[in-house]
Amino acid sequence: MIERRAFLAAAGAAPLTACADAASLKQKETALLVDLDRAPDAVVELWPQGAPGGDGVSLNEHYVERENEFGLLDRAAHEITRPIISVFRAAKPDGSALLIAPGGGYNWVVVEKEGFEGARLFSSFGSTVYVLQYRLPQQGWAAGPDAPLQDAQRAIRIIRARAADDGVDPARVMVMGFSAGGHVAGSLALRFDADVYDALDDADRLSARPDLAALIYPVATMREPFVHAGSRKNLIGATPEDTLVDKYSLEETTRADAPPTFLMHAADDESVPVENALHLFEALKRAGVPAAMHVFEKGGHGFGLRGIENTPLALWPSLLMSWAALHGFQKQETP
Repeated sequence: MIERRAFLAAAGAAPLTACADAASLKQKETALLVDLDRAPDAVVELWPQGAPGGDGVSLNEHYVERENEFGLLDRAAHEITRPIISVFRAAKPDGSALLIAPGGGYNWVVVEKEGFEGARLFSSFGSTVYVLQYRLPQQGWAAGPDAPLQDAQRAIRIIRARAADDGVDPARVMVMGFSAGGHVAGSLALRFDADVYDALDDADRLSARPDLAALIYPVATMREPFVHAGSRKNLIGATPEDTLVDKYSLEETTRADAPPTFLMHAADDESVPVENALHLFEALKRAGVPAAMHVFEKGGHGFGLRGIENTPLALWPSLLMSWAALHGFQKQETP
């Protein structure tokens, strides 16, 4: 069990190395200042000159530590102003890359539970893993509901721009999202070419389309009766216009050139009903997108990797990686 330890740097205050002009593609990078076993190897800032559309945004980025029954470090990032990807390198890298978008209902972004813990596990399979800390849509950003998508697109492009330095194959990049992070990942998979920000540098010439997508108990629909009301309120408002409901419901925006998609959900999820994943799976099939769907009888919502030992849920990481291998994601045997 991981010990609970102190976080030693205020959110957004970790010192960064000097950065060259953005056009050089050199991003700010530093080790995270945390006293925690197997902390991220580095942090990469997505927008070295400031996130787009931030005029008038006044936020106090900070972490809140949460109690949990497992006694594990469990922080949530609030009022995010400095979107980052935290890098976890594999001991035996196989060239694959995984971008993880944690959940938090578009109200915050969890750090360990659906981020760092998964990064440590999936890096053991050989992937270089990047955990995305994205901005929240209701906090004054000019892009509003597209602010998280701006960060997700930029993250994929930076991963590909850094591919040679990180030992990553830019044609083997998977995105995985949990809960509301599943909506971020699904939006990226379906709106990878949406023009949501002005290009900054050569990285933005690269494709933002992930090669694979994995959506874990995802928020998908914005429609009653299966919508997660909190995520919808934070994304597009409590009573949005139909045009916004259509635009941000993943099942309404499927397309034939979306990446192959893996979905996993628990049938007894009372927070984000399983119909979110089921209806999206059906829509992907209609569009001709290769898709896999796994529904577990029990599990509820938000379990991630916690408390799944000796239950059927313990299978889901291996199911995902076996599926991904069928699509050429990995080039060596998994442990």
